[in-house]
Amino acid sequence: MVSLRPIILVEDNPDDERLTLRSLRRSQVTNPILIARNGEEALNLIFNTQPLPLVVLLDLKLPKLNGLDVLRAIRANAQFKTLPVVVLTSSSEEPDIIESYNLGANSYVRKPVDFEEFAQAVTQLGLYWALINEAIPRDHPRK
Repeated sequence: MVSLRPIILVEDNPDDERLTLRSLRRSQVTNPILIARNGEEALNLIFNTQPLPLVVLLDLKLPKLNGLDVLRAIRANAQFKTLPVVVLTSSSEEPDIIESYNLGANSYVRKPVDFEEFAQAVTQLGLYWALINEAIPRDHPRK
């Protein structure tokens, strides 16, 4: 039996974490979800997870190491250049958006303030990355 590749959620806000988990489960995403609550935990989890995660949902405003620094470290490591990273943040600041894409983010999604809109955005993200997107093959060698 082939196990599903995990989704890594990097989120320091417990309410956003719970809502994201609930929304992913409601949309019937069955991939394991691994959680990091600060930037250092995120890099440790990302660099040590086997198989390669399906996608990383990355907040920008994190303790210890911010999300842009996490993204920078991911893209600096040749083994993780193809790892999909979606910035999922409350920031709508233009410099954050531009820098995220310059550093290699695959998508930038602003967290809606409204509960239902937030849940819907996460549901759509989950469905896209877990069911619609054609991921790089799991046995593709990391270079």
